[in-house]
Amino acid sequence: MKKLSLLVMLVLTATLQSFAQDAPSTVKDAFNKKFPNAKSVHWDKENTTEWEAEFKMNGKAYSANFGTDGTWKETEYEISEKDLPVAVKNTISKEFKGYEVEDAEVTETSTYKAYEVELEKGKTTMEVVISEHGKVLKKKVETEEEDED
Repeated sequence: MKKLSLLVMLVLTATLQSFAQDAPSTVKDAFNKKFPNAKSVHWDKENTTEWEAEFKMNGKAYSANFGTDGTWKETEYEISEKDLPVAVKNTISKEFKGYEVEDAEVTETSTYKAYEVELEKGKTTMEVVISEHGKVLKKKVETEEEDED
């Protein structure tokens, strides 16, 4: 019976290890070079050409995406409303009167830096992407009824 239990444990361990995903060394090396102070790094395969690392750094939760060749694609991290740039705050107050900021995060790529902001007003929630210069790049409106589906 002990041998059977041991065999089942070994098979189960081997099966779970085969499902565990770990980024290739090219990706990990590029990540470590870009984020040398990262802590508690967890890797997931986003798709066939991209890996995502979720990690902690400077007391904040981050995610960063890298191509399978180690090319950095994008980094995201949450910030507080008070840390939004003045241009972004001005856009929110002018173009989204009456909305309250619920969440904000920074998105950085090699070509731009933008702020993804979740705004709420009554039963309406809006996700808005605003450039660091205050230009609205994208917006998506949801009402409470849509959220329930």
